[in-house]
Amino acid sequence: MKLFRSFLSVLLLTGLFFTSIASAEQPWLKPYNMSSNATGTMAAQVKSTSAALQAAGFEVVGTYQPYAAATVISVTNAALKTAAAKTDFGGYGAVVRVAVTQAGDKVQVSYVNPAWMSASFKMAADLTAVDKQLAKALGGASAYGAQDPGWKADQLDEFHFTVFMPYFDDPLELAEHASYDAAIKAVEAGLAAGKGGTAKVFRVDIPGKKQTLFGVSLTKAAGVAGDEHIMALIDGRDMKQTAHLPYSVLVSEGNVYALHAKFSIANAFPDLDMSTFFKINDAPDAIEASLKQAAGGE
Repeated sequence: MKLFRSFLSVLLLTGLFFTSIASAEQPWLKPYNMSSNATGTMAAQVKSTSAALQAAGFEVVGTYQPYAAATVISVTNAALKTAAAKTDFGGYGAVVRVAVTQAGDKVQVSYVNPAWMSASFKMAADLTAVDKQLAKALGGASAYGAQDPGWKADQLDEFHFTVFMPYFDDPLELAEHASYDAAIKAVEAGLAAGKGGTAKVFRVDIPGKKQTLFGVSLTKAAGVAGDEHIMALIDGRDMKQTAHLPYSVLVSEGNVYALHAKFSIANAFPDLDMSTFFKINDAPDAIEASLKQAAGGE
């Protein structure tokens, strides 16, 4: 028995040792990359950013202005769609958000770090090439949005805000329909009608699967769930994190899902302090209610 226990101990220590080595070899990640932060006009920067993305081979699937000082350009390409199809809920990673934000006298161009997104959404894909493609299109990028030194991919695999808070694997189940086609029809109708104060920003169908990702904005009609209301409370740092928006709604087969707001907001603002989080403590339930209405849920 002692020999068996010793053998198990060796196996455990060996596993921890190699896990530690693997983690040490992983790069430190932050949720956003800043491509430029310079003087200029919003309109000109939105136009040039959109053109640069398309010239680099990205498809602009949606552009929207959540408030006067910000525009979000949502893009995809073949690599992102292929990566999204590899895992059950990889569809959340089919789109990269690129933001143009007025911050004082500067206009910032930033985007969600594809590596952060891949690790957080448990995607079985390396999106380094996509990141390099974005950096080349928009200019050199510097990472930000988390306290130094950042997070390792294996840490993001189990990301949650704090104890008892939801993980990526704890999504909201917004609605259940008889089929994929019925689910798509319900979501399209709900968004077109603005149910729950929602509006459609984009739609991307995942190749080879009955799965579709919708980008959903929450307008002032959504009350405390509204994009502008929430971002005014949590996006107060100099380097803006506008590319958190819009929210994702995922249709998979006949089911309609969304990431829990307590996960998605925390993942987009990983250094959010508890006092700031409490300022929006009524938002997650309100977001769920709005998205559920748009999805045709009960």
